[in-house]
Amino acid sequence: MIWDFFQNQVLGMKWLNELIGQLLLSLGLDTASPVGGSLQFFLYDVIKITVLLWTLIFIISYIQSFYPPERSKKIMGRFHGIWANCIAALLGTVTPFCSCSSIPLFIGFTSAGLPLGVTFSFLISSPMVDLGSLVLLMSIFGAKVAVAYVVVGLIVAVIGGTLIEKMHMEMYVEEFIRKASSIDLESPTLSQKDRLEYAKDQVVSTFKKVFPYIIIGVGIGAIIHNWIPESMVEKVLGENNQFGVILATLIGVPMYADIFGTIPIAEALLGKGAMLGTVLSFMMAVTTLSLPSLIMLRKAVKPRLLGVFVAICTVGIIIVGYLFNVFHNLFI
Repeated sequence: MIWDFFQNQVLGMKWLNELIGQLLLSLGLDTASPVGGSLQFFLYDVIKITVLLWTLIFIISYIQSFYPPERSKKIMGRFHGIWANCIAALLGTVTPFCSCSSIPLFIGFTSAGLPLGVTFSFLISSPMVDLGSLVLLMSIFGAKVAVAYVVVGLIVAVIGGTLIEKMHMEMYVEEFIRKASSIDLESPTLSQKDRLEYAKDQVVSTFKKVFPYIIIGVGIGAIIHNWIPESMVEKVLGENNQFGVILATLIGVPMYADIFGTIPIAEALLGKGAMLGTVLSFMMAVTTLSLPSLIMLRKAVKPRLLGVFVAICTVGIIIVGYLFNVFHNLFI
């Protein structure tokens, strides 16, 4: 009962949804109607995600202040083989919130001489899996789905990086990165005040970048939740469509958003009858393989390596989606 209260009322803020519903009813809006229901969904999700976002960014940024790029590089450099990929994937959970902001770190790690597969494990896990996504997913889908999502995300990152390492594709990294000189600079020791100031600055800068996508994502979610017939969603993304996972993945690839913008859409789709694995595949594709991030990555790697990266991630995401659909009843 304590856990249910924490998940529903603290993380999920169900009390906020009821409060907004009562407020709209007092203003004469019927929350059972499409207009009233959309407004309730929009206000509730924007406020909830904003509050969680501020809190999570502050906490994660404070943790991140202990792991600057040069320290992360040294940590990853101590491990070899698949263990190095595991550490890189785990370090990706405390780094930037979207694929575009992860790529400069990926380039820095590659220039510093870290194995290519290790840096790709980092690049895959960083936007797909982070501490913020764990908490947000828990607030909406529950602990089992959140933990499972993070675990399979880390597995995809480790396997993807390991495959790229085994293929020996170092020659397909752009020459200016391979020949870049690496200079080890020790980070200045930060005081407690410096770390708190850094975390506060990260809250402001990150929120400015992601808030437009939250608005767009919640807006789309509100439309799906209250205007699109359930039968339509079930037909396209439900259990009767065997190609729903593939379709959701392909739709997600050209889009650009982070985990905070995709969760409201996923929430609405799941509520309308979409299969869990199909929804999670959409989220993974959006956060990991967005078109802007691929354009940025193309500046660092040649088309063949870029194609291998996209293919490995796409196949991994599709497999994860079908596995979740097979075991759908265990999570919902």
